[in-house]
Amino acid sequence: MAKKIRVLIVDDSASVRQVMTQVLSADPDIEVMGAAADPFMAAKKIQEEIPDVITLDVEMPRMDGITFLRKLMTQRPIPVVMCSSLTEAGSETLMQALEAGAVDIILKPKIAAADHLAETGAMIREAVKGAAAARLGTARKRVIASTEPTAKLTADVVLPPPTGRAMAKTTEMVVCVGASTGGTEALRELLTALPANTPGMVIVQHMPEKFTAAFAKRLNSLCEVEVKEAEHGDAVLRGHVLIAPGGKHMLLERQGARYVVAIKDGPLVSRHRPSVDVLFRSAARSAAGNAMGVIMTGMGDDGARGMKEMHDAGAFTVAQDEETSVVFGMPKEAIAHGGVDRTVALDHIAREILAADKRH
Repeated sequence: MAKKIRVLIVDDSASVRQVMTQVLSADPDIEVMGAAADPFMAAKKIQEEIPDVITLDVEMPRMDGITFLRKLMTQRPIPVVMCSSLTEAGSETLMQALEAGAVDIILKPKIAAADHLAETGAMIREAVKGAAAARLGTARKRVIASTEPTAKLTADVVLPPPTGRAMAKTTEMVVCVGASTGGTEALRELLTALPANTPGMVIVQHMPEKFTAAFAKRLNSLCEVEVKEAEHGDAVLRGHVLIAPGGKHMLLERQGARYVVAIKDGPLVSRHRPSVDVLFRSAARSAAGNAMGVIMTGMGDDGARGMKEMHDAGAFTVAQDEETSVVFGMPKEAIAHGGVDRTVALDHIAREILAADKRH
């Protein structure tokens, strides 16, 4: 039998430590090996036993989470999932955490809300499993197959499958991108490699609400293309990148000869909201051969079915390769579903986008 993922919870709130223990212990593949109220206590526990994953609070007494994360990454790299409250200020700090080496971001569970806890719990467990499978440097972590007991919904709950009718060709191509664990830095590398006249792009990166706005702002400061968090009705324009807001699904829709995005509520799809499957299915329905699909590093299979639908509708599709993926989960599943035309290294994806634009 596969070993369980051993998790160390670091948070100064006793109630949060208790709820996190409850949430993580609900998965048979996860074992909470301990909890610590601050980084100094955490360091002592790590000396006694090295966890597979650490969930780390941002604001703590004696030493803040970012400082501890930086020390940890230089001395003993361990996959870290940052845990934060839902604040605008906190979202800026979390961007620093991702740059410092954190694998993912999760929201602290709301203790009083049972319905919220059920949904948040599923996402927390997915994030921990993704972190356990992450490749830090050259160290390869074992991949734990998900045995999540909650029902996993498909894109059917948001919109019906593609009709199969041919979509008239337009002059503009739209690029649809999906990413999860490890995707924040992979997207930075991709987008900074693209020129200002790149085809319009829509991106789903699995992140909690509030944090996507800070993420888009950070990317916008680094890239020649303009990057923003998507709003309902935003047009998909050349040289512009729209990132799905955390906690909402993003769909591509056609209005005459142009494309716009629709931002919608809805249940988790493939255990995520936003879901790559929802974006890709909408692209298959609304853009077909006018679209290009790109699936990047991430845990799980979100996007695999949607990419097959895009492929079958005539879109050109690309997957990030195993060597450059932090977690080769989502690309692997998309390949297995038969929806990928080409598998390339991360630093070749921008080239594929520009070549597809020339062919369009």
